Amino acid sequence: MSILKIHACQIFDSRGNPTVEVDLYTDKGLFRAAVPSGASTGIYEAFGLRVNDKTRYLGKGVSKEVDHINKTIAPALVEKKVSVVEQEKIDKLMLDMDGTENKLCKAGAAEKGVPLYRHIADLAGNKEVILPVPAFNVINGGSHAGNKLAMQEFMILPVGASNFKEALRIGAEVYHHLKGVFKEKYGKDATNVGDEGGFAPNILENKEALELLKTSIAKAGYTEQIVIGMDVAASEFYRNGKYDLDFKSPDDPSRHISPDQLADLYKGFVKNYPVVSIEDPFDQDDWDAWSKFTGSVDIQVVGDDLTVTNPKRIAKAVDDKACNCLLLKVNQIGSVTESLQACKLAQTNGWGVMVSHRSGETEDTFIAGLVVGLCTGQIKTGAPCRSERLAKYNQLLRIEEELGSKAVFARKSFRKPCIN
Repeated sequence: MSILKIHACQIFDSRGNPTVEVDLYTDKGLFRAAVPSGASTGIYEAFGLRVNDKTRYLGKGVSKEVDHINKTIAPALVEKKVSVVEQEKIDKLMLDMDGTENKLCKAGAAEKGVPLYRHIADLAGNKEVILPVPAFNVINGGSHAGNKLAMQEFMILPVGASNFKEALRIGAEVYHHLKGVFKEKYGKDATNVGDEGGFAPNILENKEALELLKTSIAKAGYTEQIVIGMDVAASEFYRNGKYDLDFKSPDDPSRHISPDQLADLYKGFVKNYPVVSIEDPFDQDDWDAWSKFTGSVDIQVVGDDLTVTNPKRIAKAVDDKACNCLLLKVNQIGSVTESLQACKLAQTNGWGVMVSHRSGETEDTFIAGLVVGLCTGQIKTGAPCRSERLAKYNQLLRIEEELGSKAVFARKSFRKPCIN
């Protein structure tokens, strides 16, 4: 049950940047994990030890991280002979050395002879598991695309699907209808995609993106089955207490708007479109704007840069009533154990939890097992396009098929699925 060998190496993520892959060996075999990275990262999240040598990989090399794992973490964990099923104990050892990855969780599941999602459910104290509603990021803007669109993600959630398989089909069909709408209106170049597989047409108005999405949903015939989510990533265009919705152009303070004006814009979206979820509507330190907005709307308000999967910031957000949903990213906080703690803290305070990928992704499907085991009911891992995104969706298809008649799909209760 103990670790025989650990070896880290440098691989590449979906944006062509270096990242870390780790192989862990036990008597049960080889277990592998790869680490993603974000573009619009919160200033309070955990960060990697990039080499910052501009002559190699533009300063984004990870040789420090690889060396830290191979020379410090690996010998210590092999020497300690800790059981791979003792996730919390192992995470604490690695945190004490300031480093951690996901492969140990996979090895623990194999040691117990259960699927990863069942092992995670056990760690979380869940008796049952739930298939999530996918939030497909079908239009990319912000730091994920080269267009002028300020808001980072426009997502569709097929809450009216009867199971995950149907939800994925609906998402794929709407995606292709959207491609046709963009091609007809803006030309073939408009069907180029951003970091997460969503289309990145050269439009400026966020309302226009919503209109195009509404049209495509109707053309596909799913107006009653789909709701819309957004990731604004407002920290990216926060400027001295105000917000610049044309931040990719040369700065002009005269066009900056106040938090109240931005909040009114969101409320207009909610009124005129089926928008049910807005992530990071304000800057990560604009606490008053968060609390005021969350108290004035009846939708899901998701904290990402605000909360960074960190129990301390989640606790403050709970006290301030700043949001009502946590975006869960394991590598924001650094370990599986801390992520479980963050998830439970959010859920016990009545929040929703959305498990998330990163914009710089790998083929690792860990979060597919994580979302099912944690019963959060919702996941975002990009468009139904690009293999590093589809890897997670395809794994969820496999999990649903494996569960058979026992598979439960979150559907319209995705914000607060019924868990035991």
